[in-house]
Amino acid sequence: METTRPAPADEAQPPVNFDEIVADFDLLEDWEDRYRYVIELGRKLQPLPEAERSAANKVQGCVSQVWLATSVSPNHRVPRLSFVGDSDAHIVRGLIAILFALYSGKTADTILDIDANAVLGRLHLKEHLTPQRSNGLLAMVERIRKDAREAIEKAPTVH
Repeated sequence: METTRPAPADEAQPPVNFDEIVADFDLLEDWEDRYRYVIELGRKLQPLPEAERSAANKVQGCVSQVWLATSVSPNHRVPRLSFVGDSDAHIVRGLIAILFALYSGKTADTILDIDANAVLGRLHLKEHLTPQRSNGLLAMVERIRKDAREAIEKAPTVH
């Protein structure tokens, strides 16, 4: 979480929530249709400002280039995180959108309480992604969790 910027009050939330993505996945029987859906989710991501394409925001462990920028907003002393991101690969942009639907706008504690393997397992992505893409997805999850831990550490304490 080397780069933290204040969250704009009107910052866009994920276009759909995670449960809607799961429901849509369940409606699509063919994995080719699901891949197209994931790519479409990526197309709906808000643009990543050029200034956020920095080494500090680059996610290590991904085959594709991936940037995640984290905004932390205090919510009655409880940090709430939101994210913007991008990748040079269409499918990875879609995976970013799925992660944002799962994590963006949540408190740091909630983010850390999410069992990513179990929740993402509802989409059965692991069976249909290459090992490199699966490792990249886990690297993105770990980066989000790291940012949540750091937000908690930096949050003002109540005396």
